[in-house]
Amino acid sequence: MKILIINTVSRDKVLLATPIIRLLKTELDAEVCVLVKNGLQDLLQNNPYLDASYQDDGSIGSLRKKLKEHSFDWVIDFDNGFRSKLIRFKLSKKFLAFDRHFFLHWFYVKTKINRLPKAHIIDQYIEMLKPLEIKGDNLGIDFFLPEKDEVENAWLPKSHQHGYAAIAISASHSTKKLPVNRLIELCDRINKPIVLIGNENDIEVAEEVMKFFKQGTAEEEEAIEKLNKKAIIFNACGKFSFNQSASLIQNANWIFSYDNVMMHIAAAFKKTIYTMWGNTTPHFGTYPYRTQFIVFENNKLNCRPCATSGFNNCPRGHFKCMNDMTFDFYLPD
Repeated sequence: MKILIINTVSRDKVLLATPIIRLLKTELDAEVCVLVKNGLQDLLQNNPYLDASYQDDGSIGSLRKKLKEHSFDWVIDFDNGFRSKLIRFKLSKKFLAFDRHFFLHWFYVKTKINRLPKAHIIDQYIEMLKPLEIKGDNLGIDFFLPEKDEVENAWLPKSHQHGYAAIAISASHSTKKLPVNRLIELCDRINKPIVLIGNENDIEVAEEVMKFFKQGTAEEEEAIEKLNKKAIIFNACGKFSFNQSASLIQNANWIFSYDNVMMHIAAAFKKTIYTMWGNTTPHFGTYPYRTQFIVFENNKLNCRPCATSGFNNCPRGHFKCMNDMTFDFYLPD
């Protein structure tokens, strides 16, 4: 059996589909291929359950011609959008399409009444595969880090070579992120060596946080030591590739993350994750899968969730979902 998975939406959705790739291979012994958006193939490097990946970066006609040559028996469509439906139509194969529950998401955002499935989105994927008699294996998300991308401990500052907390500060929208003053407060609460993980867009925020904690004169260092302040910041934003950032997550003692792709990377490594939710909510079904996690969110608001994705600024102007969030945790030494 030869199966094509269409999954081109985003990095996190590609990761969330990896259990399905594994199950199709291990339970059906199928030849599994994936169609992804250009730039997302690095998430599937070294995946032993995947036979081939194709990039959706051309016209429907050329893509159809390329895919038609492989004579797929089934198409599994996780996108279930206009373009993926057109690809399905052009291939003329048996298919299964995931119900993304657009109306129920919209209804939840508009009314705050949650009628979404209570299962994690991956378990919803598995339920969709019932016609193929897929059962599931409870093993979680797959991410196979290439050896060449593993970050050596010696690359980190000496202050971080004996253990650190990682905070993944990237997010697709600002309303998923803590304001800088609250990020500083979180770092102070963690009170350990910290690596800030993000991309080029996060460098400025990370520099501001690092500047706040930077030690100065001998008198200041002595005062900090008396106060038992141990938050030393290493700004890794923009300094490492995606896979190298994943390596930093793998090697961290403690993980803090927004609702972002690094949260799912941490889940793949079976880390305990401290998750922070602003305008989105775990009820959307994309919380960390098959790993222990703690949720920080403000449940006293009547405006959450305000979107399934996010905004550049809080629609109400107060941003209480992040500004009034309580950091209640203890990290053992």
